[in-house]
This record gives sequence, C-alpha cells and structure tokens, in this order.
Amino acid sequence: MHTGERPHKCLDCGKSFIKRSHLVQHQAIHTGERPHKCLDCGKSFIQRAHLVQHQAIHTGERPHKCLDCGKSFTVRSTLVQHQAIHRGARAHKCLDCGKIFITRSQLVRHQAIHTGERPHKCLDCGKSFTVRSTLVQHQAIHRGARAHKCLDCEKIFITRSQLVRHQAIHTGERPHKCLDCGKSFIQRAHLVQHQAIHTGERPHKCLDCGKSFTVRSNLVQHQAIHRGARAHKCLDCEKIFITRSQLVRHQAIHTGARPHKCLDCGKSFIKKSILVQHQAVHTGEKPHKCLDCGKSFIAKSHLVRHQAIHTGERPHKCLDCGKSFIRSSDLVQHQAIHTGERPHKCLDCGKSFIQRSQLVRHQCLDCGKSFIERSHLVQHQAIHTGERPHKCLDCGKSFIRSSDLVQHQAIHTGERPHKCLDCGKSFIEMTQLVHHLALHTGERQHKCLDYGKVSQ
Repeated sequence: MHTGERPHKCLDCGKSFIKRSHLVQHQAIHTGERPHKCLDCGKSFIQRAHLVQHQAIHTGERPHKCLDCGKSFTVRSTLVQHQAIHRGARAHKCLDCGKIFITRSQLVRHQAIHTGERPHKCLDCGKSFTVRSTLVQHQAIHRGARAHKCLDCEKIFITRSQLVRHQAIHTGERPHKCLDCGKSFIQRAHLVQHQAIHTGERPHKCLDCGKSFTVRSNLVQHQAIHRGARAHKCLDCEKIFITRSQLVRHQAIHTGARPHKCLDCGKSFIKKSILVQHQAVHTGEKPHKCLDCGKSFIAKSHLVRHQAIHTGERPHKCLDCGKSFIRSSDLVQHQAIHTGERPHKCLDCGKSFIQRSQLVRHQCLDCGKSFIERSHLVQHQAIHTGERPHKCLDCGKSFIRSSDLVQHQAIHTGERPHKCLDCGKSFIEMTQLVHHLALHTGERQHKCLDYGKVSQ
C-alpha cells in the first residue's frame, strides 16, 4: 500500500489495482456482469453490498441508528459521517481559509481550490483534473469506451449509473416514493430533498449566522459569504466566484467562447446541456412525457413545471402574503416585491436585477442593447441572426419562438383549448380568454397612476 505497487492489471484497459478483489470488481465494467439480483424488482448489482443497500428501498429498513438524535440510516458509513455533526469531530482543517472537514480526502480535494493543483493529467489531450476518478471518466472519451448502451434509443454512456438514470425516461420508473404526498422520484437523493417540504427540516446550519439549509451543498456555498473565500477571480473584470465552474461560465462573456456546436445548424453554446436541449429543435425529440395528458417536453424541468397544472401543487409559499409557487426561484423573485431588493447591478448601464441570471443574460453581445427578460433578448437576437428555428410542418412558415408556432398551428388544427365557462366561447390563447372575461366581470385592471384612468 505504501510502495504504490499495483500488481493486478486489467487486460482490457490497462488499469492496475492493489488488490485482486478490486480488479474483479472493476472487470464487471467490461463484461457487464451483475451477479447480485434484487428479487423484488429484478435490478442487478456488481457487489452484494450494493444489493443490500438497494433492498432498503423495498423494506424501508434503516438499521443504523444515531444514539444522539435517533435518526436512522441504511448504511453504516452514512451514520458515521452524520455522527460527526454531534461530536464536532471535524479534525481536518484547511490552513488557507479555516474550513474544516470530516475526512482527509475531502480536505485534500478542497485544497485544490487554493493551490490550483490538478495532479491527474490526461496523456491524450493534456487536460488535468483534481481527482483521479474524474480523469478515468474523461479518458473514456478518447478510448471510445462507452460500453453502456440504451436498448430503447441506442444512446451510449460512460458509466452504468448514467445509463440506469437515463432509462427511467423510457420506463417511467420512479422507485422512491414520498409517503406524505405520493410523489415519486428516480433518485433517492431527490426524494430526501423533497421531503423537507413536508417536514420543514433544514439540518445543515450555518454556525456564523444561524441560517439553515435542506442540502449540505447549499450550506457550503453560503458559508463562502462569511469566509470571503471567493478564490476564483476573473482576470478581465476582477469579479470573484465561489466555484471554478461559475468562473468558467462567466469568462465566456469576455471571450465569447461557445465550445458546444450544433452540427445541424452551426449554432454554438456555452454549456453542453443547452446544446442538447437545442438539438431537439432539429430532431423533434421530446422524451419527457406527461402521464396525465400525454403532452411531451424537451427538458424534464419543463415537464415538472407542466405537471403542476394537473396536481395543483405549489410547495413554495411566501410567508409575507401567503402566495404559493411551483418553483423556489419564482418565490425568490416574488419576494423582491416585499423587500424591494435588487442586489445584482450591471456596471455598464446601472440597471439592477432581482436575480443574477437576469443580470448575466440581459445584454445583447451584438449591439449592446439590454433586456430584463431572457426571452426578450432571444427574440431580439433573431434580428441579427435571422434565425427562425420553429417551423410549421403544415405550411412551412417559420417562427422565432416555439410559442408563436403553437399559436400559428391553431389555424391548421382549429384547436381552441381556452374556454370561457360563462358563455362557452373558446380561444387559441389564454391571454385572449383573460381579456374576454373582462366583458363578463366588468373588471378593468390596468390603472394609470397619473390620472386614475383604467383600461382593458
């Protein structure tokens, strides 16, 4: 262990291991063998320990109990990590910023923020990484070793966990169910995060100001406010960021770098996730389907937002006025009405915004014109690009926005989904129905503050 000797070598990829058992476990990546099968749902695992951990989903068993607070866990390692909260045993302290960690490996990984050290280098392209596991995953790009293929759509993945997560799109399987409201999730972590809505539990507390959080990652990011530990500085404008990924994303404003290019139309994007979402414009693929009405969506977030129409669920409530929202981001934006706070200010035009995302996205890089809403900016940019990606398959007419296309298609289908319950008249758009309802109610909502005059 101390000599660094790794005598057990994998003949498929050349990776070496200290123990033979680790090699046997690794080879399952190449063979696809998963001998440990769950008798309840048929899911298979490489290791028996993973099967035992999985079975807790079906049995609800949590045998590892914390004697200090009574909280129970499926696996012992999670209990040990949890107990450190009570012991205060965070012995691994960062000498640069004073932050403390439960394990030494967490400290070593954190220190890379201060040193910039990336010791794990890819011999194929020269790219370096902080953690070896990230390098191994990256190397699969060069090897073409994407052995995990989806049999439904033939999409391929580097790791089996990515494949399993993807397959839920096709199977609709959501094994992690909330016992309070019946909502189900693909991953257990998402269920745990959701349950905080019902329990109000925020176990991750900031020792500096007392503010509590549902997830630990949010606490870590918050603590940087007190430490002033924003080590990632932009050399162009001297703006500082908590994480390196935030800095990289920001630098695209100065460099104009958009490394992710669409092979169909040549349009480029800052993030790969935005490219993937854009490609659905060309393929027409909408993998996220609503089981209630059959409507499909490009992104899962769009489906989740849509499902609130059927469930009526609005878990994020404003404590000032009682109004509820589907998304927490909508609640944060709404709360600015009560506080008047607009903390994100543009240094070029002086305009202030409620959300940072509004600040980042409010300016057109071609002409410098500024917009409050991202959708308005996208619509404006079509003036420069001439792009109209949303095409009507019936008549060939193209549109800048998908919403304009949907509205146009009603000409061909004759569909008028928005119906007035008072007189039975139907409309293509919801806004038309709202405007029409004023005829029945006599309501004139838009008041002029100068003269007191109202208009429809």
